[in-house]
Amino acid sequence: MLDVKNNRIPEGVRHIHLIAICGTAMGALAALLQERGFRVTGSDQNVYPPMSTFLARKGIGVASGFRPERILEDRPDLVVVGNAVRRDNPEAQALAESGIAFCSLPQALNHFLVGKRRAIVIAGTHGKTTTSSLMAWVLEKAGLSPGFMIGGIVKDFDANCRIGDGPYVVLEGDEYDTAFFDKGSKFLHFSPFRAILTGVEFDHADIFADLGAVERAFGGFLRRLPEDGLLVSCADSPSAEKILKEAGLDEKKVQRFGREGGAEGWSVGEVSIESPVERFSVFRDGAFFARMETRIPGEHNRMNILSVCAVAHSLGISSEKIAEAVAGFSGVKRRQERVGEAGGVVVMDDFAHHPTAVKETLKALRPHAGGRLIAVFEPRTNTSMRRVFQRAYAESFDGADLICVRKIPHPEKVAEGERFSSEELGQDLLRRGCAARVFDDAGAIVAFLSETALPGDLVLVMSNGGFENIHTRLLEAFESRGQALSGIFNA
Repeated sequence: MLDVKNNRIPEGVRHIHLIAICGTAMGALAALLQERGFRVTGSDQNVYPPMSTFLARKGIGVASGFRPERILEDRPDLVVVGNAVRRDNPEAQALAESGIAFCSLPQALNHFLVGKRRAIVIAGTHGKTTTSSLMAWVLEKAGLSPGFMIGGIVKDFDANCRIGDGPYVVLEGDEYDTAFFDKGSKFLHFSPFRAILTGVEFDHADIFADLGAVERAFGGFLRRLPEDGLLVSCADSPSAEKILKEAGLDEKKVQRFGREGGAEGWSVGEVSIESPVERFSVFRDGAFFARMETRIPGEHNRMNILSVCAVAHSLGISSEKIAEAVAGFSGVKRRQERVGEAGGVVVMDDFAHHPTAVKETLKALRPHAGGRLIAVFEPRTNTSMRRVFQRAYAESFDGADLICVRKIPHPEKVAEGERFSSEELGQDLLRRGCAARVFDDAGAIVAFLSETALPGDLVLVMSNGGFENIHTRLLEAFESRGQALSGIFNA
């Protein structure tokens, strides 16, 4: 068992080892520490892009598998333990034996990234990564050189972390547990000078018993707001409103944003879509604030933009500068990312896995699909592999013309009585009149779509994992099919 007295960051650290380095946030921390001049090593397994390629570009080597000698023989000065690490991990067991100092990811971020600067923390069930990325980009375009740590690769920075030399640090505040030795939510380690709450729903069924447990965690986060802090909160989220009331925050420290306009808060009006561009007006307290142009589609992204407008405005950034930054924002890898086009078929990648995220992503892309919108879904997260959202998923795919559902990739991870059923989802979708099929693996989906997808179709792949490299395999299949047809017609 780890000795609590060693849960600290000592003076004179030179060599830092990260256990489970290939998590998105852990990889970001590794790059940040290397930039600070530390010797960084790490270990992990089941590595896949974009984090594997990101670390390789940074020159950070990743040792395959977990081995005790990396702790007991290499003797790093500090070990950062990722929250994917279990207490029976060989390196974690060696760490307990060694007496070497250790810390969690958020502890390391507070010490090595935030320091005496002011933190802007984005929390919520959905939209954290995109909102955090846009927040950092607006600060950058305003000349404020922010530091940041974000749970996705921001295209405009080609990174998910940076030290920066400005007064603010943008942090994606995750409600997931911190580490096996600290089961509190990660965001409970941060003290937000500015906070965004994008909305709250039930998620992470593997660590939260119910919605009430999720709400209590977020309530703890809101109570960390300092006296001079500001919370920007989603007025459309009943749970967010409930948490606000229970936290007893002074309303002078709260600004709201939402779909409905009013005398107070931030809202949207006059939306127009000319793919791939969407335009809309932003109103503040019922008065016109700015006209926005963006290439990140959908109502949910308009809400993300509203929240960033509120924070940026509170920091003294002009509406013109905010609008300029929003127009130039390229988005985040794996968030409605266009991977490529082959044979006239567009393939996009998205991290959506929660039923609300699936529904909103399909709704957002519907106006941008030239032909059919084909949804390819892999239930891979700890929550999506459980039955908790079995019924909700059936109502989330109405925006798609064709739905391909993969069977859960590791059914042994969930007890049979609690396990999500792809087959049941397929039957529920058919009963709703949706065109849906269930497949054993990615290869079967590729084979089916190589014969089914038509020029003009948009294939949206939704998974939080590598999905057996399905994106590249689809593009190769569509390209080969196009070449074969060209050969026939030109013969």
